Amino acid sequence: MPVPPTPPATSSPTDRTAVRDVGHLGDFTVTRRVLLLVAIAAPLGALSAGVSWCLLRLIGLITNAVFYQRLDTRIVAPGAHHHSPALVLLAPVVGGLVIGLMARYGSEKIRGHGMPETIEAILMAGSRVKPRVAILKPISAAVAIGTGGPFGAEGPIIMTGGAIGSLFAQLVRFTADERKTLLVAGATAGMAATFNAPLASIVLGVELLLFEWRPRSLIPVATAVSVAALVRQPLLGAAPLFPVSGALHLTPTAYLLCVVSGLLSGLLAVAATALVYASEDLFHRLPIHWMWWPAIGGLVIGIGGLFVPQALGVGYNVIGAELDGSIGLGLVVGILVVKTLIWSLSLGSGTSGGVLAPMFMIGGALGALESHLFPTVGPGFWALVALAGVLGGVMRSPLTGIVFAIELTHRLEAVTPLVIGAGSAFLVSVLLLKRSVLTEKIARRGYHLSREYDVDPLEVLFVSEVMSTDVLELGSDLTVAEAVAAVADAGAGWAQRLYPVVDGDCALVGVLTRRELGRLAQSRSEAPLGQVLAPRTLVTTHPDQPLRHVAELMARHEVNRVPVVERDRPDRVVGLVSLTQLLAGRQRDQQEARERERVLRVRLVRPWGQKEQPQAV
Repeated sequence: MPVPPTPPATSSPTDRTAVRDVGHLGDFTVTRRVLLLVAIAAPLGALSAGVSWCLLRLIGLITNAVFYQRLDTRIVAPGAHHHSPALVLLAPVVGGLVIGLMARYGSEKIRGHGMPETIEAILMAGSRVKPRVAILKPISAAVAIGTGGPFGAEGPIIMTGGAIGSLFAQLVRFTADERKTLLVAGATAGMAATFNAPLASIVLGVELLLFEWRPRSLIPVATAVSVAALVRQPLLGAAPLFPVSGALHLTPTAYLLCVVSGLLSGLLAVAATALVYASEDLFHRLPIHWMWWPAIGGLVIGIGGLFVPQALGVGYNVIGAELDGSIGLGLVVGILVVKTLIWSLSLGSGTSGGVLAPMFMIGGALGALESHLFPTVGPGFWALVALAGVLGGVMRSPLTGIVFAIELTHRLEAVTPLVIGAGSAFLVSVLLLKRSVLTEKIARRGYHLSREYDVDPLEVLFVSEVMSTDVLELGSDLTVAEAVAAVADAGAGWAQRLYPVVDGDCALVGVLTRRELGRLAQSRSEAPLGQVLAPRTLVTTHPDQPLRHVAELMARHEVNRVPVVERDRPDRVVGLVSLTQLLAGRQRDQQEARERERVLRVRLVRPWGQKEQPQAV
């Protein structure tokens, strides 16, 4: 096969644009189907907000019943008052037993903190979630948190909202991508209603669940989140979850210390992640059924609660105290140590609960501790920076951490410090850990997930840049013997693996593979090629199509070579493109990523008429 032609050294993107008509290409690919998704996403957002409200009320009901022996649905802290040590110790154990039974006899999918299960449903199950998960997951989470579990409600609401969105999609004839969009719409809508953080919920959806940035998914997700945020206002209020007031006095020293805070947050995120999976490994070594593991995790929670009762439950009151600077040093140290341990160890047991609220509390505790060492900037400033850093480091989603920190407190003036802190924590996390607390579980189930999003190199290279133009065509009136002789006479023609068959006007009428031609030669057929062509869908492309379009054609029609035809005359062959040539785009991408070169050199002119010496800087 002829070697793909290399673009001239003088070519540039401007030159390519000047000679190629790309009017058929657009920035995005979207159809009117997005309007149907938007129409479904709007009521889905309202429903997810209602489910979020119900879950919070259920958590409050169980917490009040277990720890205060009263019927009330307000969210209260299990450790806000002095309780019997036996109650603090045994309540999480009983909650763990209930969750173990629900998981074994209801659905094993309710185990865990919700996000890995949601990601797995998106990537491996075609975004299909069973109806029972939508019912059992919030109940199990409410039991875990209500009996003292140091978890948040956001993971379960992501799983529940996602399940509702998936159920909506399964009732209609939708593609897997459309089901994914509605699943993520339901999940992020529940998140927005829980934390009153619509923008952070959208960013989380893009960074962790959608795995794409396309109008076809972003617009329905934004619709569901917007509706959920509006519905939340009469249900849970419109104020930020942790309002903070007071001016910030930022100095160059404070900005430098934000880097230090971010690095410490990254190390804490790495330690917490390692603890979660060390705990999971430990539980897998136990010679008992996994149904009993949440109860053992509950025992760990109870022991921790005896030392620091404030570490139990969702802990919104503690997070608020960290962010307004009213928390004491002793409690800060207790939260930092005990909350990290009981959250990590109990989550490894497979119980049901979320990640965000514990990360808020642990990150806030780290920042509150830093505030005793670093210069005063403003109330809760260092807690806010560390909160964003720990969240960004644990979830490998720095933008999510930054936007959450802003929306939870409305501290817009802290944007730059948050970027510095979360970015530094993200750097530490990606350098020291291969996978996050979300993707490690997926990897342990035998799958791999890449979180790097970049432009596909096949999108920026065109067919005309790699196709073979020295193509041997066979006339439809040739007999098989004549065709074989023509290929033999062409010398390199036998290396060509696909032969366009054209009529007397050089119009494409079909194709023959080299194997088909060899098989016909053995049959000694004297029939013209036009009569022996195998019936098949004729797959062609154009010189001005990006290589990604060709890759999709090859995958859809299960071919590895495609004739290239003129756009204005679709029966006129101008080249061939093969799978091997398709890899030229990837090869160029690898070359740009690995090959180092010095582009600029600076000449320093010395006095006294000395000769110029080139020096690289």
